Amino acid sequence: MRVGVLWSGGKDSTYSAWLASKKEELACLVTITPKSDESYMFHYPDLKWTALQAEAMGVPQLTSDTEGVKEEELKDLEDALAEAKSRFDLEGVYTGALASVYQKSRVERACEKLALTCVSPLWGADPEAHLRRLVRDGFSAMMVSVSALGLDEGWLGRMLDEGAVDELLALGRRYRLHPGLEGGEGETFVLDAPIFSKRVEVRSALKHWRGDRGYLEITDARLVPKPSSRVEAAWSPGPN
Repeated sequence: MRVGVLWSGGKDSTYSAWLASKKEELACLVTITPKSDESYMFHYPDLKWTALQAEAMGVPQLTSDTEGVKEEELKDLEDALAEAKSRFDLEGVYTGALASVYQKSRVERACEKLALTCVSPLWGADPEAHLRRLVRDGFSAMMVSVSALGLDEGWLGRMLDEGAVDELLALGRRYRLHPGLEGGEGETFVLDAPIFSKRVEVRSALKHWRGDRGYLEITDARLVPKPSSRVEAAWSPGPN
């Protein structure tokens, strides 16, 4: 199929895009930017930098805005997918859904209206297996948002390496959060992946902390050649 990926630049949608590229004709990325961080459907932080990721992937990106109002944003989703289908002659849409029935069911509903096949290749994946597979397969994902008990300010800007995965699993057991962050507990931004020809280098960023949740605002980033080794040269938040 010719497919698009409903894509936020986070770990799951990027992994889904990689899987799609192995099996389908990956025609475009569809990114919907909410104006509010209260969106039930869409990733919020740092979406403007997804243009760098799309360039690194060599895949056209269609972008659209939404007010982010619950349920009303579904019309914006449908409109964006309709435009993508028209412009790129799509037959299907891939999502990065892991466990959110709310999100998956609504994307499927929009696709059904547009006669598009909806594919969620990560659906039902074991969170631990998925996180460890991300690390093993060379995905470098940075935490850019946290909003759950147990995830403090120190997680902003942190890379999802094996140590971070171990901690997320422990926090999941202690606080009953989804370690894959599927319940809105956190969001990520991918700096490098097998599907990227270059990696994203974050040159500067600001933390915005609100007492019990916050996000990392990337203020400067660029594409750079991939390092010859797997040693991660990520941005460090430094002292507050």
